[in-house]
Amino acid sequence: MTQNPPAILPSRIAHAGLRQKIMSADAAAALIHHGDHVGMSGFTGAGYPKLVPQALARHIQQQHNAGHEFRIGLWTGASTAPELDGALAKVGGMDMRLPYQSDPTCRARINAGDMAYTDIHLSHVAQYVWFGFLGKLNVAVIEVAGILEDGRLIPATSVGNNKTWLDQADKVILEVNHGHPLALEGMHDIYYGTERPPHRKPIPMTDAGDRIGTPYLHCDPAKVIAVVETNLPDRDTRFAAPDEASRRIAGHLMDFFQNEVQQGRLPEDLLPLQSGVGNIANAVLESLNDGPFSGLQGYTEVLQDGMLALLKSGKMRMASSTAISLSAEVMKEFVENLDFYRERIVLRPQEISNHPEVIRRLGLIAMNGMIEADLYGNVNSTHVMGTRIMNGIGGSGDFARNAYLSIFMTPSTAKGGSISCIVPMVSHVDHTEHDVQIVVTEQGLADLRGLSPRQRSRLIIERCAHPDFRPALLDYVERSEANAKAGHAGMHTPHLLEEALSWHARYEQTGTMLPR
Repeated sequence: MTQNPPAILPSRIAHAGLRQKIMSADAAAALIHHGDHVGMSGFTGAGYPKLVPQALARHIQQQHNAGHEFRIGLWTGASTAPELDGALAKVGGMDMRLPYQSDPTCRARINAGDMAYTDIHLSHVAQYVWFGFLGKLNVAVIEVAGILEDGRLIPATSVGNNKTWLDQADKVILEVNHGHPLALEGMHDIYYGTERPPHRKPIPMTDAGDRIGTPYLHCDPAKVIAVVETNLPDRDTRFAAPDEASRRIAGHLMDFFQNEVQQGRLPEDLLPLQSGVGNIANAVLESLNDGPFSGLQGYTEVLQDGMLALLKSGKMRMASSTAISLSAEVMKEFVENLDFYRERIVLRPQEISNHPEVIRRLGLIAMNGMIEADLYGNVNSTHVMGTRIMNGIGGSGDFARNAYLSIFMTPSTAKGGSISCIVPMVSHVDHTEHDVQIVVTEQGLADLRGLSPRQRSRLIIERCAHPDFRPALLDYVERSEANAKAGHAGMHTPHLLEEALSWHARYEQTGTMLPR
């Protein structure tokens, strides 16, 4: 990567005072100190600073080589990219990471105990900072598409927590990325009406497309200590073509939605859709594009290829998000048709895109992935075998607890069939049975609404478990109930405590959950 990008346009930095603060990424990184809490932009591979984090990693490595300790606390919107998380993790430059990550090196350091990680609901992050729960934010490093003459900032492809970082940080470093089209201007809606308790007021939104703020981020120019110019793309978010399991999951959901419409529980244009990240989510969106529903709306945190396709086809009329994370091919289509998409996409701060009040009011259909579910509907979406973090809870909890419909999806098995994603008891709980209404695998869909725990267990086994594991799951339930009837446990949610996590233990010991 070059630090002297070509085709620098003066109009990108129209503020005269901030033009005087242009410097190299290395010079800007040197202004960050050991022990600083640093808030960086970035949400799911979009809108993250491209050069300053790498320069900071080099600076940290130099300090370590000289025998000096140098680590920072890193706060972002969500996951970022190898140029940020990966670069800092490789040099051991973070002592704390929050609120979400997906980088392999970062994950390895967390699971090895070399780095602390605080996994937070994404809607909580900004207010935790306002309330002072996380300590002082020393530096913000924010990527923007441009700076206007009066100092207002044109946001890039994600908003995330940028408004809060710019407000709360003592010092600000701006990366102005000439790689982002200036035609992004006008797509964003930055709401500045959020107050702290006891002065909070209702958020004035009743439709996914409502605009309630300003298209620009605000920052006191006096706080800006450096401006760095770049001309680099976001992370290329690659999606595999939907496999058979993903298509079957999508098919079960389409059948479910049509039945809900027939029963009068959903309108014909459904309700605003929230879709998690990944190939299953894109398969569901692809099926919606081929399905009978039209006039759809999206209200989500990450706009992926599938939702852009719905907008392009006309099946979806409006989508609200906090980030755009696309494959290279679809990003090209997006940039070439920005005038079309700017009228149909709103990018908001994540404190609004994930706000429980708005989610509840709009009545979302929330569709998220999971690692495993248990017989009673508890869901683990973050930990492998109960102890090793995968990525984090992200926004799934924000949406699941407050949505009109809360749906969790996964293939029924993993690791070539050696792991059942339906287990007697989840090894870690992120979403309790109270927040989970629908569980879907390629085997089928279990509608858990209104069912008791014991009713749930039979339905989940019948509809969602893989046939290789159904007999063992049914055997566990029957023996649990017999044990409870004998007076050794409660009958409401019967368990064999000495066996509840034995499936995970068996996998750790033998490499499979299948009984011998």
